Amino acid sequence: MAINYNGDICVVQDSQHRTPGNLRAFVQASLRSIRSGRSSDVRFSSTEKIDVIPMMTRKMDFSYKDVDDFVFSDPDTFETVTLPPEIIGDAKNYLVENAQVTVTFVEDKAVTIELPSSVVLKVSDAPEGVRGDSANNVQKAVVLETGITVQAPLFIKTGEKIKVDTRTGKYMERA
Repeated sequence: MAINYNGDICVVQDSQHRTPGNLRAFVQASLRSIRSGRSSDVRFSSTEKIDVIPMMTRKMDFSYKDVDDFVFSDPDTFETVTLPPEIIGDAKNYLVENAQVTVTFVEDKAVTIELPSSVVLKVSDAPEGVRGDSANNVQKAVVLETGITVQAPLFIKTGEKIKVDTRTGKYMERA
């Protein structure tokens, strides 16, 4: 959710309701400012009023990486949106051309992106497995087309496509 906090629009990244001992209950929230990009932890008492700002989500396709920024396009209107690496974060490890993501906008400004739960990536470098080394679930490090390294079974070879979980970064299966 997005809220108006001290005259600035902030995205709530995390919140917890707490009731410590014999004190009054409060909500501990982690906020990220849209204007400055800084994160802060804030306590709200149960009597405080908060202005909720509407958020809009759109499915968009990743087009290309332009120097540092990432360019996404709307598949229906072909409108493009350029996002800085601060918003992309670790999602850059799973972005390939035409990958579909969900972009969240607050007041026509992109604030977060959400990846699908798994993506299919091509293996760009996989060392040969040692023959006879299959007594237990032995894994090797393989490099994918986006540059990240994941642990995969010995039978995975260079050029194959594998499915990777975007939440944990682990190998799931062959694609």
